[in-house]
Amino acid sequence: MTGKYFEDLEVGMKMRHKNGRTVTEMDNVMFSMLTMNPQPLHSNEDFASRTPFGQRIVNGIFTLGLVTGLTVAELTEGTILANLGYDNVRHPNPLFHGETVYAETEVLEKRESKSRPNVGIVRLKHWGKKPDGTVVVEFERTVMFYKRHAGGDG
Repeated sequence: MTGKYFEDLEVGMKMRHKNGRTVTEMDNVMFSMLTMNPQPLHSNEDFASRTPFGQRIVNGIFTLGLVTGLTVAELTEGTILANLGYDNVRHPNPLFHGETVYAETEVLEKRESKSRPNVGIVRLKHWGKKPDGTVVVEFERTVMFYKRHAGGDG
């Protein structure tokens, strides 16, 4: 597995995840429709062209999920028991069709689990950024990471 274990993470550690993803019109419209979100800012170019954005914007929940996904290969692939929660989600700038997003992570806190000796609890901060550094989403996430020799055996 390529993910990090509890012991690999230290408070203050920062990671720039190597994979980025260019968001397409289909990504945005399909996600919005699959999640029953008819917001015209995501699906109606005529409507969106008359807003301050001048065009459709990418669904913020899709952006949140995408940035979380961009961290998996280098951070959590095969090494977590569960995500426990997402906090302090902000979308300071819009993301548009055809733009690329990269993810960055910082370890904010870590502690032993009180109820599960094979895992530890880690609080992370993630940023989704365009190539020029513009932040399109930032959020905190609390995750149960396996300890190195505990694996997925519960």
